[in-house]
Amino acid sequence: MAKLMGMGNNLSSVSGALLPCRRSFNPMRCCLRVVKSSLSMPARIHGRLLTHEVRASSAATVETKPDPVVKETKLNIRKNILACPICYERLIWNGDPDLSLESVARSTLQCSTCRKTYSGEGSHLDLTITGRGKVYGDPVAASTEIFRSPLVSFLYERGWRQSFSFWGGFPGPEKEYVLVKEYLKPVLGGNIIDASCGSGMFSRLFAKSGLFSLVVALDFSESMLQQCYDFIKQEDNFPEENLILVRADISRLPFASSTVDAVHAGAALHCWPSPSAGVAEISRVLKPGGMFVASTYIADGLVSYIPLRGALRQNIAQFSGSHVFLSDTELEDLCKSCGLIDFTCTRNRRFVMLSAMKPV
Repeated sequence: MAKLMGMGNNLSSVSGALLPCRRSFNPMRCCLRVVKSSLSMPARIHGRLLTHEVRASSAATVETKPDPVVKETKLNIRKNILACPICYERLIWNGDPDLSLESVARSTLQCSTCRKTYSGEGSHLDLTITGRGKVYGDPVAASTEIFRSPLVSFLYERGWRQSFSFWGGFPGPEKEYVLVKEYLKPVLGGNIIDASCGSGMFSRLFAKSGLFSLVVALDFSESMLQQCYDFIKQEDNFPEENLILVRADISRLPFASSTVDAVHAGAALHCWPSPSAGVAEISRVLKPGGMFVASTYIADGLVSYIPLRGALRQNIAQFSGSHVFLSDTELEDLCKSCGLIDFTCTRNRRFVMLSAMKPV
């Protein structure tokens, strides 16, 4: 009704404008006035529409520009979380402040306490104690070295990891990711370490989800990290500002204590030379209330009836560096011994996904 009344007022005003033509009728002048009125109204309307279009376009342009506050925040998150793996003091970041993977690979970091310097290696930051050097006399587990092979790294996401569904009961990367997100609900929005990330299958999903302030794809294998880097570069519009690639030892994590919201380790616990050392380090870097989520396999069933299975497991560990878990209880005791609580797990045949929390 208001619109109709408004329309009536407009019509009255137009009629009023035409009244003088009636008192002294001049056809040519009247026609000119009508044409002028009809042209001026659309011009004003068009002008208003054009203004709105320009404003909308300007707003869209502003939104696409990188927000300096957001950029500074993400840079600070990176700088505050990384630490020297020797003394655990925070590192001084020297490099391009850009948030791309290339800028990280060009960066150098130095510990202000022990003066140790760390640098980028093409696709990642190398934050191992030795870097590219070698410590003579240190035994290297076969399970560690096999994943440093370029061939295994190439095959890992091209059939190797998918085969776990056939022989181990793993539900597949997509379903695993759904389970992981469910366990991580209490810490969404924080940072996450994807430990022993392999070729970055889950790291990339975490980064693209936008659910975490920073994702650290961490592995000891340089070739695995290179594969992760290559996969990222094949994707359009990948959010590189949400992810960094770091080479590190799981038993000597390059993060300050109590700075990490979540740690994920997919199909990795059994490959660690010392699972207890790895979980203890994870407990150290987690914030109070931080979550540890991991998947591995349990060799129960017929294995439970093998005589001297403990000795057999020990021999397997010494020969290959792989650890064989025999029960859910063993995993729970592992987490408890490293100071984690609220243990829960999900089983599917040999596959198990567990979660535990650092006490608040």
